[in-house]
Amino acid sequence: MSEVADDRADDSTEERGLPKSMVDRTLLILGTFQNRQRRQTLSEISRSTGLPIATCYRIVQRLTEWGALEKGEDGRYYIGLRLWEVAALAPQPSRLQRVARSFMQDLFEATGHATHLAIRDGLELVSVERFHGGRRPVPRPIVGGRYPMHATAIGHVLLAYAPFKVREEVLKGPFERFTSRSLTTRADIEGVIERVRHVGYAICDRHVDELHCSVAAPIYGQSGAVVAALSVAFTDRDVNPLTQVDLVRVTARRISLLLKSTGRPQDPFSTR
Repeated sequence: MSEVADDRADDSTEERGLPKSMVDRTLLILGTFQNRQRRQTLSEISRSTGLPIATCYRIVQRLTEWGALEKGEDGRYYIGLRLWEVAALAPQPSRLQRVARSFMQDLFEATGHATHLAIRDGLELVSVERFHGGRRPVPRPIVGGRYPMHATAIGHVLLAYAPFKVREEVLKGPFERFTSRSLTTRADIEGVIERVRHVGYAICDRHVDELHCSVAAPIYGQSGAVVAALSVAFTDRDVNPLTQVDLVRVTARRISLLLKSTGRPQDPFSTR
């Protein structure tokens, strides 16, 4: 495609309110590779971003040449090894993962239920570690995936201890309904996070799907602030959620104590 045609495509994206700079468009494309969109065709990337397919092609080709993306035999693109190598150097979740991993594995082996570790980034939670087995598979969350905080126990904990401005922004909604039990009003969510701050844990009963319950508790850093949250997920037919509360809270407390003893005064996990 000629430079003139590319310029026309770029002008049209600006008219639609989409980013014009190459950096912003590149970040927009990379940002589509998360959760269930881990492998995408060029057309899917174009639809997800709203960018013209010619623009996507040019950027995707350059990202592939550098190694940020790779192209499979099926024609779909996915995150490349080089980008993963760079991301692995990020200090935010790495120390937290190292400290928490053995405790999470102990909790998983003791209960047989999936364990999950997440931090807050802006108005969403980001999954940074999980342990699960084939006996009781839990499709979500995906490590590296972003999820709303209103729908899960681990999200309720992170929201309850988030800065006031963050809570207010989240509480503006809208709140996606996943099941008939999902919390979809400000009053309901405010009630839940008030209870979390009072009792120190959260329980969700089939708020995301019709099968799983979860229990979550906060993890504290050296500064005394909540820097992450830990949860277990299980089917309501297997166990009473209340029997899991102490196990989760004790594990979260053990992680917190080790973080406090090995961390720095300013914890790098809580963001924005």
